[in-house]
Amino acid sequence: MSKINDLDFFRFSGIENDAEFIPLITAEEEENVNKQVFPDELPILPLRNNVLFPGVVIPITVGRDKSIKLIQEANKGNKIIGVVSQKNQDEEAPKFEDLNKTGTVAQIIRMLKMPDGSTTVIIQGKRRFEIVQALQTEPYMRAKVSVFNEIPIKKGNKELDIMLKTIKDLALEIIRDSPNIPSEAQFAIGNIDSPSFLVNFISSNMNADVSKKQEMLEETDIKKRVMMVMEHLTLEVQMLEMRNEIQNKVRKDFDKQQRDYFLQQQMRTIQDELGDNPQTQDVQDFKDRAEKKKWNSVIEKLFKKELEKMQRMNPQGAEYTVQMNYLDLLLDLPWGEYTKDNLDLNRARKILEKDHFGLEKVKER
Repeated sequence: MSKINDLDFFRFSGIENDAEFIPLITAEEEENVNKQVFPDELPILPLRNNVLFPGVVIPITVGRDKSIKLIQEANKGNKIIGVVSQKNQDEEAPKFEDLNKTGTVAQIIRMLKMPDGSTTVIIQGKRRFEIVQALQTEPYMRAKVSVFNEIPIKKGNKELDIMLKTIKDLALEIIRDSPNIPSEAQFAIGNIDSPSFLVNFISSNMNADVSKKQEMLEETDIKKRVMMVMEHLTLEVQMLEMRNEIQNKVRKDFDKQQRDYFLQQQMRTIQDELGDNPQTQDVQDFKDRAEKKKWNSVIEKLFKKELEKMQRMNPQGAEYTVQMNYLDLLLDLPWGEYTKDNLDLNRARKILEKDHFGLEKVKER
């Protein structure tokens, strides 16, 4: 699953250009689902890296033998299964204790065989449930469940209406500011009229880890659920604004550097044409001075390397002056020049006493 630094808020992955992946259910359809009677025993499909919410359609790739067997049998029957997210997403052979207690009743919409041999199943969440008792583990999991009585969110509660409008606006803002999110997402969010489905749809598609989504699925207090979604969306917006601000600054800095480099190259070309390039004169002066030095091959090689480095620098830059000073120092040092040592202590004392006479005790110490 993508992390927060991606800001890939709405995933809409799977089969492109398939309208069933952005379904919009009405409040009336949602009410009919809430009246529907579901079996109290369900085959349980463990789900990795995602959480299924009521009303939401998602594609899942089925690869484990037990899961394939479950889907095949359910698809031939009433197409109703229980989908539960794993606690540990890396568990290859989950047991009941590896699953969360709260899941979602789902209906199989379509079963597809992919070119690579894998099976993709399109499912739609219906109602939440809680696992009451494990019934079997072979050939796949089956459990006794207690289906939640979903209470639809009704309009008219002023505080809740404001919160719902806020999460819709935040979601739309994220979509508009994220170039990697398809425009269909904005259409989908803008046309959802069921408050409950709006919360479920955003919860399902937002960029949160599985444990956070599971926490939202399990929350029965609708106001708390909406608040959880709103807090997460607010954080996403802040992160997105920060990322865009950084990208814009980097782009401006890069554009300025490119512009400065282009102008410098033009200036250098013009100066070369006019024979008035101060850098060329500096380089020649250093070369002339270097020819008179009696240094060994190591120092000579170092000097040439540093001189070439200076030639690649911008004469207007501060580092150019620093490099010139360094080359000046190399040239000023008395390489290979020696003087005869004078070990006359009286003469040395006379020189030292010239400017600092007296203070005998201090000097002796």
